[in-house]
Parts: sequence; C-alpha cells; structure tokens
Amino acid sequence: MTLSISPDMNSVAQLVSSLSNQQLPKVTEAEMMQAVRTLLIGLGENPDREGLRDTPKRVVKALQFLTKGYDESLDELLNGAVFTEDANEMVLVRDIDIFSSCEHHILPIIGRAHVAYIPNGKVIGLSKIARVCEMYARRLQVQERLTVQIADALQGLLKPKGVAVVVEATHMCMVMRGVQKPGSWTVTSAMRGAFAEDMRTRQEFMDLIRHNANFH
Repeated sequence: MTLSISPDMNSVAQLVSSLSNQQLPKVTEAEMMQAVRTLLIGLGENPDREGLRDTPKRVVKALQFLTKGYDESLDELLNGAVFTEDANEMVLVRDIDIFSSCEHHILPIIGRAHVAYIPNGKVIGLSKIARVCEMYARRLQVQERLTVQIADALQGLLKPKGVAVVVEATHMCMVMRGVQKPGSWTVTSAMRGAFAEDMRTRQEFMDLIRHNANFH
C-alpha cells in the first residue's frame, strides 16, 4: 500500500493522523506465520529443523493471546456488573498482576496495578476492575498509556467522585537488552477527581498501597 502525503502536510500530528486513518489490510494467520519464518531465517536459523518446525504457528498463537485485549470491549467485559449502591468511601483493589507487551520491542512488561475509586451512587463488581486492567494490558503498550486507560475507563463507566491508578512494572526491554538493568521498576500514576484535588485522599490511597499484603 502506498501512502500519499500532500505537500501541505508539514506537521508530525497531521502525518500521524493520516496514517491512523488508512485502511489497514487484512493479514491471514498463514501470512503471519510466514513472517515469523522469515525472521527465523534472518536470525540464521533453519525453520525446517525439528525444534523450529512448529515455531511460526506457536509464535502467532502466543501473540494473539498476549494481545487479545484488542478484541475485547468494556461493554462485553462488564456484562451488567455495575450496581446502584449508597457507598461513598474509597474502594481499593491492589496488587492486580499485570502482564503486557512493550510496543517498541514486543517484550514483556510484568508488574502490578493498584486501582481505587470513590463511588458516586454506582459500584462495579470487584473482579471487573481486574478485568479492565487485563483488557488494556493485553495490547501492545507503553506503561504511561496503560495507566491512563485504566483510570479513564473507570471514570467513564462509573462517574465516581475520584479514581486513582498506580502501576508498578519491570520492563524486559530494559532488563534483557539495552541498558540491561535487572531489578529496575517503573511507577506510573493517574489521578482523577478527589484523588487529584484532595491531598489527604491521595495520601490515604498511597499509604494503603504501600502497606504489605498478608494474604499470600
């Protein structure tokens, strides 16, 4: 597919917008497997040897599973699990395991999310909070975007008095390659409503997620 760029398109924002509006061609699993086979050859391997014969198929299946969040929607995920409730104190689900993939290198991002909200007449099933995190994590991501997507999803679904999300993760693109710094962690946060506006509310949340869990 050839992209035609008009002469007056002189900004990065315009170019990105033009690219995002292009109709992406459909790609079959067979074509994806051929691409993996080509990569193996490029790495100096023989894709026909016994150990690699089924690797293209396995890689495609693995990538489809790791990015299954693209095929999920909030409506399907919630399945009606938003309830009217006269509650107005913080609800916190912490230490939600996160497994995602870095969009720059397609290497693992492994960590945990802590999610809190203050109800405003509506509550959500607790397991659905974890499923929202899972849906956005199972896409090619950067941690900053993932954190914001979780917060904005809950803000849009519940219209609560506030939402707070903190994600702590280690990135294999920093551990296995590049600077090669095992043990390094990245922490990102997104605060909405009361958590952004009230320092005491925000501090309560931060204190609660620092407390060591005793459930394991």
